[in-house]
Amino acid sequence: MPENEQEQRMARPRTASGALFFDAYGQVLLVKPSYKPLWEIPGGYVEQGESPLAACRREVVEELGITPDIGNLLVVDWAPSPAEGDKTLYVFDGGELGPGDTASIRPAPQELLAAVFQSTDALDQLLIPRLARRVKQAIAARETGRTRYLEHGEQPLAQPAQTGR
Repeated sequence: MPENEQEQRMARPRTASGALFFDAYGQVLLVKPSYKPLWEIPGGYVEQGESPLAACRREVVEELGITPDIGNLLVVDWAPSPAEGDKTLYVFDGGELGPGDTASIRPAPQELLAAVFQSTDALDQLLIPRLARRVKQAIAARETGRTRYLEHGEQPLAQPAQTGR
């Protein structure tokens, strides 16, 4: 295949990164963007030359005004959108926020209407379905200590290996 044609076929996914933060009661921190109808997790798009982890840290500072440690990668989700094209989304473990961090949260006024801890039972009502699935998978990954690969917020069915014989 000519290099030009191969270059045109290569995926160039949008990449986004976010963090799951918890309170002492196991509730998840959600943010209410001013430009979207439903809630989100803290995070945003990765900028050119920036790693997903660095983007997550930057977005948490920009959106919430806090600098907690960001822990392990919980999920990677391949989630193309008809309107936006291919997307690869990373969710990191922000851990349990203590009272000091929680009291220091200052939602970015130009971007967020609120930042509130919500029960995991409310995720399906507060988030778009694909994000609700991704967050539930991230919570499960946190509990097991194993990163999960997802497609559209779900673990793909295992396929038998092809041996070529």
